[in-house]
Amino acid sequence: MTSMQLGLIGLGKMGGNMRERIRRAGHTVIGYDRNPEVTDVGSLAELVGKLEAPRTVWVMVPAGAATQSVIDELGGLLESGDTVVDGGNSRWTDDEKHAEELGAKGIGFVDAGVSGGVWGLENGYALMVGGEADHVARVQPIFDALKPEGPYGYVHAGKVGAGHFSKMVHNGIEYAMMQAYAEGWELLEKVDSVENVREVFRSWQEGTVIRSWLLDLAVNALDEDVHLDRLRGYAEDSGEGRWTVEAAIDNAVPLPAITASLFARFASRQDDSPQMKMIAALRNQFGGHAVESAKK
Repeated sequence: MTSMQLGLIGLGKMGGNMRERIRRAGHTVIGYDRNPEVTDVGSLAELVGKLEAPRTVWVMVPAGAATQSVIDELGGLLESGDTVVDGGNSRWTDDEKHAEELGAKGIGFVDAGVSGGVWGLENGYALMVGGEADHVARVQPIFDALKPEGPYGYVHAGKVGAGHFSKMVHNGIEYAMMQAYAEGWELLEKVDSVENVREVFRSWQEGTVIRSWLLDLAVNALDEDVHLDRLRGYAEDSGEGRWTVEAAIDNAVPLPAITASLFARFASRQDDSPQMKMIAALRNQFGGHAVESAKK
Protein backbone atom coordinates (compact mmCIF):
# COMPACT_ATOMS: atom_id res chain seq x y z
CA MET A 1 0.00 0.00 0.00
CA THR A 2 1.26 3.48 -0.86
CA SER A 3 1.12 5.79 2.14
CA MET A 4 -0.50 9.16 1.46
CA GLN A 5 -0.57 12.56 3.06
CA LEU A 6 -4.02 14.07 3.60
CA GLY A 7 -5.17 17.41 4.90
CA LEU A 8 -8.51 17.06 6.71
CA ILE A 9 -10.57 20.13 7.55
CA GLY A 10 -13.31 19.65 10.17
CA LEU A 11 -12.71 17.28 13.08
CA GLY A 12 -16.20 16.99 14.55
CA LYS A 13 -18.16 13.77 15.23
CA MET A 14 -17.47 12.41 11.74
CA GLY A 15 -14.19 14.11 10.83
CA GLY A 16 -12.40 13.25 14.06
CA ASN A 17 -13.18 9.55 13.71
CA MET A 18 -12.27 9.60 10.03
CA ARG A 19 -8.86 11.06 10.89
CA GLU A 20 -8.28 8.16 13.29
CA ARG A 21 -9.42 5.47 10.82
CA ILE A 22 -7.20 6.87 8.03
CA ARG A 23 -4.22 7.01 10.38
CA ARG A 24 -4.81 3.40 11.46
CA ALA A 25 -4.51 2.45 7.77
CA GLY A 26 -0.97 3.90 7.70
CA HIS A 27 -1.57 7.28 6.10
CA THR A 28 -0.47 10.69 7.41
CA VAL A 29 -3.35 13.02 8.30
CA ILE A 30 -2.88 16.67 9.18
CA GLY A 31 -6.16 17.93 10.61
CA TYR A 32 -7.46 21.45 11.03
CA ASP A 33 -10.40 22.49 13.19
CA ARG A 34 -11.39 25.76 14.82
CA ASN A 35 -11.45 23.87 18.13
CA PRO A 36 -7.86 24.19 19.48
CA GLU A 37 -8.26 21.00 21.54
CA VAL A 38 -8.48 18.74 18.47
CA THR A 39 -6.61 20.58 15.69
CA ASP A 40 -3.12 19.64 14.50
CA VAL A 41 -2.37 23.07 12.99
CA GLY A 42 -3.40 26.65 13.65
CA SER A 43 -4.76 27.64 10.22
CA LEU A 44 -5.63 26.44 6.73
CA ALA A 45 -2.47 28.11 5.44
CA GLU A 46 -0.36 26.14 7.93
CA LEU A 47 -2.12 22.92 6.92
CA VAL A 48 -1.45 23.49 3.21
CA GLY A 49 2.15 24.43 4.01
CA LYS A 50 2.76 21.08 5.71
CA LEU A 51 1.52 19.04 2.73
CA GLU A 52 3.83 18.02 -0.12
CA ALA A 53 2.62 18.63 -3.67
CA PRO A 54 0.49 17.30 -5.24
CA ARG A 55 -1.73 17.88 -2.22
CA THR A 56 -5.05 16.27 -1.32
CA VAL A 57 -7.33 18.16 1.09
CA TRP A 58 -10.59 16.70 2.40
CA VAL A 59 -13.24 19.18 3.60
CA MET A 60 -15.61 17.90 6.32
CA VAL A 61 -17.56 20.96 7.46
CA PRO A 62 -21.28 21.86 7.42
CA ALA A 63 -22.87 22.33 3.99
CA GLY A 64 -23.55 25.78 2.60
CA ALA A 65 -21.71 28.91 3.73
CA ALA A 66 -19.13 27.07 5.84
CA THR A 67 -18.10 24.79 2.96
CA GLN A 68 -18.09 27.69 0.48
CA SER A 69 -15.81 29.71 2.77
CA VAL A 70 -13.29 26.84 3.07
CA ILE A 71 -13.37 26.13 -0.69
CA ASP A 72 -12.76 29.83 -1.41
CA GLU A 73 -9.78 29.94 0.95
CA LEU A 74 -8.32 26.69 -0.41
CA GLY A 75 -8.65 28.08 -3.95
CA GLY A 76 -6.16 30.76 -2.97
CA LEU A 77 -3.78 28.44 -1.15
CA LEU A 78 -3.59 25.34 -3.37
CA GLU A 79 -1.86 24.93 -6.73
CA SER A 80 -2.53 23.28 -10.07
CA GLY A 81 -2.39 19.48 -9.66
CA ASP A 82 -3.83 19.52 -6.12
CA THR A 83 -7.19 17.93 -5.28
CA VAL A 84 -10.05 18.95 -2.99
CA VAL A 85 -12.61 16.44 -1.67
CA ASP A 86 -15.90 17.69 -0.19
CA GLY A 87 -17.08 14.96 2.17
CA GLY A 88 -19.80 16.98 3.88
CA ASN A 89 -23.50 16.88 3.04
CA SER A 90 -23.33 19.55 0.34
CA ARG A 91 -26.03 19.90 -2.27
CA TRP A 92 -24.95 18.43 -5.61
CA THR A 93 -25.51 21.74 -7.40
CA ASP A 94 -22.86 23.31 -5.12
CA ASP A 95 -20.41 20.60 -6.25
CA GLU A 96 -20.75 21.64 -9.87
CA LYS A 97 -20.01 25.25 -8.88
CA HIS A 98 -16.99 24.29 -6.74
CA ALA A 99 -15.56 22.04 -9.44
CA GLU A 100 -15.76 24.87 -11.94
CA GLU A 101 -14.19 27.43 -9.56
CA LEU A 102 -11.29 25.15 -8.60
CA GLY A 103 -10.91 23.68 -12.10
CA ALA A 104 -10.14 27.16 -13.46
CA LYS A 105 -6.99 27.02 -11.29
CA GLY A 106 -6.10 23.45 -12.28
CA ILE A 107 -7.28 22.05 -8.94
CA GLY A 108 -9.24 18.79 -9.05
CA PHE A 109 -12.54 18.40 -7.20
CA VAL A 110 -14.25 15.25 -5.93
CA ASP A 111 -17.54 15.08 -4.02
CA ALA A 112 -17.95 12.24 -1.52
CA GLY A 113 -21.19 11.33 0.17
CA VAL A 114 -20.19 9.70 3.45
CA SER A 115 -22.47 7.46 5.52
CA GLY A 116 -21.51 5.79 8.76
CA GLY A 117 -22.23 8.22 11.55
CA VAL A 118 -20.66 7.61 14.93
CA TRP A 119 -20.14 3.90 14.08
CA GLY A 120 -17.86 4.53 11.11
CA LEU A 121 -14.55 4.45 12.99
CA GLU A 122 -14.89 0.73 13.68
CA ASN A 123 -17.30 -0.38 10.92
CA GLY A 124 -16.05 1.77 8.06
CA TYR A 125 -17.82 4.45 6.04
CA ALA A 126 -19.99 3.88 2.98
CA LEU A 127 -18.69 6.21 0.27
CA MET A 128 -20.49 7.51 -2.81
CA VAL A 129 -18.07 9.49 -4.97
CA GLY A 130 -18.46 11.85 -7.92
CA GLY A 131 -15.80 13.39 -10.15
CA GLU A 132 -13.43 12.80 -13.04
CA ALA A 133 -11.70 9.41 -13.01
CA ASP A 134 -8.17 10.81 -12.66
CA HIS A 135 -9.18 13.05 -9.73
CA VAL A 136 -10.89 10.12 -7.98
CA ALA A 137 -7.83 7.92 -8.57
CA ARG A 138 -5.62 10.42 -6.68
CA VAL A 139 -7.76 9.94 -3.56
CA GLN A 140 -8.38 6.19 -3.93
CA PRO A 141 -5.99 5.08 -1.13
CA ILE A 142 -7.95 7.26 1.30
CA PHE A 143 -11.29 5.92 0.08
CA ASP A 144 -9.91 2.39 0.55
CA ALA A 145 -8.89 3.24 4.12
CA LEU A 146 -12.30 4.65 5.02
CA LYS A 147 -14.62 2.09 3.39
CA PRO A 148 -15.78 -1.06 5.19
CA GLU A 149 -13.78 -4.25 4.69
CA GLY A 150 -14.97 -6.43 1.81
CA PRO A 151 -16.33 -5.69 -1.67
CA TYR A 152 -19.14 -3.29 -0.73
CA GLY A 153 -19.46 0.22 0.64
CA TYR A 154 -17.73 2.24 -2.10
CA VAL A 155 -18.87 3.46 -5.51
CA HIS A 156 -17.62 5.96 -8.06
CA ALA A 157 -21.16 7.00 -8.91
CA GLY A 158 -20.43 9.27 -11.85
CA LYS A 159 -19.66 12.90 -12.68
CA VAL A 160 -19.12 15.72 -10.21
CA GLY A 161 -22.23 15.92 -8.00
CA ALA A 162 -23.12 12.24 -8.41
CA GLY A 163 -21.68 11.32 -5.01
CA HIS A 164 -23.71 13.85 -3.06
CA PHE A 165 -26.80 13.20 -5.20
CA SER A 166 -26.53 9.47 -4.36
CA LYS A 167 -26.05 10.23 -0.65
CA MET A 168 -29.07 12.56 -0.78
CA VAL A 169 -31.25 9.77 -2.20
CA HIS A 170 -29.79 7.37 0.42
CA ASN A 171 -30.90 9.78 3.14
CA GLY A 172 -34.34 10.16 1.56
CA ILE A 173 -34.77 6.37 1.66
CA GLU A 174 -33.55 6.42 5.27
CA TYR A 175 -36.29 8.95 6.12
CA ALA A 176 -38.98 6.65 4.73
CA MET A 177 -37.58 3.51 6.41
CA MET A 178 -37.41 5.20 9.80
CA GLN A 179 -40.93 6.54 9.35
CA ALA A 180 -42.27 3.04 8.62
CA TYR A 181 -40.65 1.58 11.75
CA ALA A 182 -41.95 4.53 13.78
CA GLU A 183 -45.53 4.17 12.55
CA GLY A 184 -45.51 0.43 13.24
CA TRP A 185 -44.07 1.02 16.70
CA GLU A 186 -46.77 3.59 17.58
CA LEU A 187 -49.57 1.26 16.46
CA LEU A 188 -48.14 -1.65 18.48
CA GLU A 189 -47.86 0.60 21.55
CA LYS A 190 -51.48 1.74 21.13
CA VAL A 191 -53.30 -1.60 21.29
CA ASP A 192 -54.04 -3.46 24.54
CA SER A 193 -53.33 -6.94 23.21
CA VAL A 194 -49.61 -6.41 22.50
CA GLU A 195 -47.94 -6.37 25.90
CA ASN A 196 -44.24 -6.25 24.95
CA VAL A 197 -43.60 -4.06 21.93
CA ARG A 198 -39.84 -4.03 22.45
CA GLU A 199 -39.67 -7.83 22.20
CA VAL A 200 -41.83 -7.78 19.07
CA PHE A 201 -39.24 -5.49 17.47
CA ARG A 202 -36.46 -7.78 18.75
CA SER A 203 -38.18 -10.84 17.25
CA TRP A 204 -38.00 -9.18 13.82
CA GLN A 205 -34.19 -9.03 13.90
CA GLU A 206 -33.80 -12.55 12.51
CA GLY A 207 -35.58 -14.24 9.63
CA THR A 208 -37.87 -11.39 8.59
CA VAL A 209 -37.85 -9.34 5.40
CA ILE A 210 -37.74 -6.07 7.39
CA ARG A 211 -34.60 -6.87 9.37
CA SER A 212 -31.99 -4.12 9.01
CA TRP A 213 -29.38 -2.12 10.88
CA LEU A 214 -32.04 0.54 11.55
CA LEU A 215 -34.20 -2.15 13.18
CA ASP A 216 -31.23 -3.20 15.33
CA LEU A 217 -30.78 0.43 16.38
CA ALA A 218 -34.48 0.70 17.20
CA VAL A 219 -34.08 -2.28 19.56
CA ASN A 220 -31.01 -0.60 21.10
CA ALA A 221 -33.07 2.54 21.73
CA LEU A 222 -35.93 0.54 23.27
CA ASP A 223 -33.47 -1.33 25.50
CA GLU A 224 -32.34 2.06 26.82
CA ASP A 225 -35.88 3.47 27.24
CA VAL A 226 -38.59 0.83 26.77
CA HIS A 227 -41.43 3.23 25.85
CA LEU A 228 -39.19 6.17 24.79
CA ASP A 229 -40.77 8.13 27.64
CA ARG A 230 -37.64 10.22 28.11
CA LEU A 231 -37.78 11.68 24.57
CA ARG A 232 -39.84 14.47 23.13
CA GLY A 233 -41.50 13.57 19.82
CA TYR A 234 -39.56 16.13 17.77
CA ALA A 235 -37.22 15.33 14.87
CA GLU A 236 -35.14 17.74 12.80
CA ASP A 237 -34.52 17.33 9.09
CA SER A 238 -30.94 17.95 7.97
CA GLY A 239 -31.66 19.15 4.43
CA GLU A 240 -31.15 16.07 2.28
CA GLY A 241 -34.79 14.99 2.64
CA ARG A 242 -35.99 18.34 1.32
CA TRP A 243 -33.47 18.25 -1.53
CA THR A 244 -34.59 14.73 -2.47
CA VAL A 245 -38.22 15.82 -2.73
CA GLU A 246 -37.22 18.94 -4.72
CA ALA A 247 -35.16 16.79 -7.12
CA ALA A 248 -38.13 14.45 -7.53
CA ILE A 249 -40.33 17.41 -8.47
CA ASP A 250 -37.70 18.72 -10.91
CA ASN A 251 -37.47 15.30 -12.59
CA ALA A 252 -41.18 14.37 -12.35
CA VAL A 253 -40.39 11.22 -10.33
CA PRO A 254 -43.11 10.20 -7.82
CA LEU A 255 -41.73 9.78 -4.25
CA PRO A 256 -44.85 9.43 -2.09
CA ALA A 257 -43.24 7.53 0.82
CA ILE A 258 -40.16 9.75 1.12
CA THR A 259 -42.24 12.93 0.74
CA ALA A 260 -44.71 11.80 3.41
CA SER A 261 -41.86 10.98 5.81
CA LEU A 262 -40.42 14.49 5.38
CA PHE A 263 -43.82 16.06 6.02
CA ALA A 264 -44.23 13.87 9.11
CA ARG A 265 -41.13 15.50 10.55
CA PHE A 266 -42.67 18.91 9.96
CA ALA A 267 -45.77 17.68 11.79
CA SER A 268 -43.58 16.73 14.76
CA ARG A 269 -42.93 20.42 15.42
CA GLN A 270 -46.63 21.12 15.93
CA ASP A 271 -47.32 18.58 18.66
CA ASP A 272 -45.52 15.92 20.70
CA SER A 273 -45.65 12.97 18.28
CA PRO A 274 -45.13 9.40 19.54
CA GLN A 275 -43.76 8.36 16.12
CA MET A 276 -41.17 11.12 16.27
CA LYS A 277 -39.86 9.73 19.56
CA MET A 278 -38.73 6.69 17.60
CA ILE A 279 -37.33 8.82 14.75
CA ALA A 280 -35.42 10.94 17.27
CA ALA A 281 -34.15 7.80 19.02
CA LEU A 282 -32.95 6.27 15.73
CA ARG A 283 -31.20 9.47 14.64
CA ASN A 284 -29.42 9.56 17.98
CA GLN A 285 -28.44 5.89 17.72
CA PHE A 286 -26.84 5.98 14.26
CA GLY A 287 -25.62 9.54 14.01
CA GLY A 288 -25.26 10.86 17.52
CA HIS A 289 -27.85 13.52 16.64
CA ALA A 290 -29.13 15.51 19.60
CA VAL A 291 -32.46 14.54 21.12
CA GLU A 292 -34.83 16.68 23.13
CA SER A 293 -35.92 15.46 26.54
CA ALA A 294 -39.59 15.10 27.34
CA LYS A 295 -40.98 17.98 29.38
CA LYS A 296 -41.60 17.07 32.98
